[in-house]
Amino acid sequence: MYVRDAKNREEVWLLDHIEEMGLDETAFRSRDYVIAIDEESGEKAGFGRIRIHKVEDDDDDRDEVCELTSIGVLENWRGQGVGAHIVERLIEYAGDDGFDTVYALTSEGGYLAQFGFRRIEESSLPAPLQDRLSDKRDGVDPDAVPHAIDVDRFRMPERLREAFKHAPEGRDEVSNEESAEDFGIDADSATYKYDTGR
Repeated sequence: MYVRDAKNREEVWLLDHIEEMGLDETAFRSRDYVIAIDEESGEKAGFGRIRIHKVEDDDDDRDEVCELTSIGVLENWRGQGVGAHIVERLIEYAGDDGFDTVYALTSEGGYLAQFGFRRIEESSLPAPLQDRLSDKRDGVDPDAVPHAIDVDRFRMPERLREAFKHAPEGRDEVSNEESAEDFGIDADSATYKYDTGR
């Protein structure tokens, strides 16, 4: 099992699962996502993204803030550390991009707390994330509250690291052949399933 950057051809797979799980697809770009993959079967187990928001400060300088969002694990892969490793990879990417803090707007604060995320006051959110929190509450996550973590304070619980190492054990063999559907093509009508605006 490993986590890698999403590929453009995986847009349809991502959109299908985001929709199925009722996750946020606002400003969707496949390049913002990572995907957890079982290296033996090629089966996709989960995904997540970081979203960068522009912030204007009082000096008319632009700055950016980083949001962790749209973490999803396929049902038959849950409880095996997949989500934890997706979060870990995204936090690493945020740190590599120079972010000291990563925000999350979610009702799943208990899950994130095990990594070091802490609940913060809405008033301490940067302006674009205050607007985003309002939008999330009006849409996909009515109980969302703000959380944050300093990138250097992230910690991976050992039990999740071990679960991830052994995630494929006892699973049935899965075919990793790609179909027309994986590329967003409806095989019956030869049209694209999703319009991604390109």
